[in-house]
Amino acid sequence: MNLKQRYLEFSRLSEHAKSFALLLARLTLAYGFYGPATTKWGYMAHVADWFGSLGIPFPTLNAYMAASTEMAGVILLSLGLLTRLISLPLIVVMIVAIITVHLPNGFSAGENGFEIPFYYMLFLLIFVSHGAGKFSLDRLFFGEINK
Repeated sequence: MNLKQRYLEFSRLSEHAKSFALLLARLTLAYGFYGPATTKWGYMAHVADWFGSLGIPFPTLNAYMAASTEMAGVILLSLGLLTRLISLPLIVVMIVAIITVHLPNGFSAGENGFEIPFYYMLFLLIFVSHGAGKFSLDRLFFGEINK
């Protein structure tokens, strides 16, 4: 068997891990959103004041919208339900976080840079393009699988 045949066989076999990888990625990202979402809900007045200090318009409304979007993301990503749909507003939340908080600090996560929200956006783009995978309610309810 030559290199090309071996690689193609490896690629075929690795396809079986795709849905498991999507499941782990969804659960990891849901966990990542859980802390910020619960913190926002626990300290909404402080979050609204902070949003105002960042120059975000309608800070109270936007604090509730960000917290609601993140909490919906935790639930829906965990279940693999409406995964492609919830990924879009979560991407918007990450873009706002990058622009308003992280961008001035550079890339490095250790310096509160935009590294982590950028990685979250990449995960979310994968969910938009590939869906939730076989281990999801999207597949159960909509017959959707990653192709």
